[in-house]
Amino acid sequence: MNRRFAHGGNIYDAAPNGGEWLDFSANINPLGLSAAVRQAIEDGIPRLVHYPDPSARALKQAIAEHYGVPQDNIVLGNGGAELFYVLFHTVRPRRLLLPVPSFSEYERAAISAGSEIVYIPLREEEGFRLDEKAVCASMETGDCLILGSPNNPTGQRVERKALEAVFEKARKKNVLTIIDESFMDFCADASDYTARYLASDYEDLVVVQSLTKFFAIPGLRLGFAVAPKTLAKRMDAGKDPWNTNLLAQAAGVAALFDGEYQERTLSWLEGEREFLFSSLKQFDGLKLYPPTVNFILLRLMPSWGDASAFCARMRDEGVLLRDCSNYPGLDDTFVRVAVRKREDNERLLKVFRRVGGERK
Repeated sequence: MNRRFAHGGNIYDAAPNGGEWLDFSANINPLGLSAAVRQAIEDGIPRLVHYPDPSARALKQAIAEHYGVPQDNIVLGNGGAELFYVLFHTVRPRRLLLPVPSFSEYERAAISAGSEIVYIPLREEEGFRLDEKAVCASMETGDCLILGSPNNPTGQRVERKALEAVFEKARKKNVLTIIDESFMDFCADASDYTARYLASDYEDLVVVQSLTKFFAIPGLRLGFAVAPKTLAKRMDAGKDPWNTNLLAQAAGVAALFDGEYQERTLSWLEGEREFLFSSLKQFDGLKLYPPTVNFILLRLMPSWGDASAFCARMRDEGVLLRDCSNYPGLDDTFVRVAVRKREDNERLLKVFRRVGGERK
């Protein structure tokens, strides 16, 4: 893959000394499969001799009930990323407005559909918060806008007031707005930030959500979009009718009805995120950006070397981090670290001390 669009570390490469990788590059729920999801997958294996339901009726009903959105507005994807490709190849925007840094698949999907990219830099001195005035001003030059909320890799969420200001301007300028809420499930206060409730009522708003990260099923690939009915039909017509496989559908239904797992994840994350954040703050030469979800963006001061060299040293120790130097809008001093279980986080801190620097 072109390094410009490369993601985190590759666990399929051989780890040092024949061991296993400690993967902090992927932002996946470390609690793993819930018992209900595991059972649903096992129960589905005998049914693999059949095609999956192309309408995915049970899964769409579960999504509609869990997220409070109409079934007719739901489009399913083989992971959230596929839906960006389906959407861009359906609407084929002329020019995409892209606040950066942000998830690389936005740009990659848009380029695959022939779109031009216009970057809107998010300023570090403002904590990479969305500048709604700059975004609104850019709408004179574009016909499509993507916002990540919470944004990857910064973790910043778009405040409701800013979101409404941007969306109102976009409606007036006929700019299609896409909100990526793939990490929203990790937010205990998601209802204060989500735009899902708007997506079924407006012709120029689409909300995309991944189910793989929170429910720890990235190997199955599952996501959905909430779009206006007419656009949802067009997107459905432009994709493989079996793009969500039988096991993914079964796992999705089980996951969405497993309230205990969801509550346990949010309870675990609140404490572990604070532990890792406060522990990393104890190191000299690291600048940390306050996290809102299950990853932390940090900047390396010169004593730590650049991101590529530092991640390479960590890799030699069996630890994978996300080198963020290929994100437009970031330079070679930025690294992203996932939040994992306490034992793993403590191992990470030991390697940081050995490879990077001493505590304050």
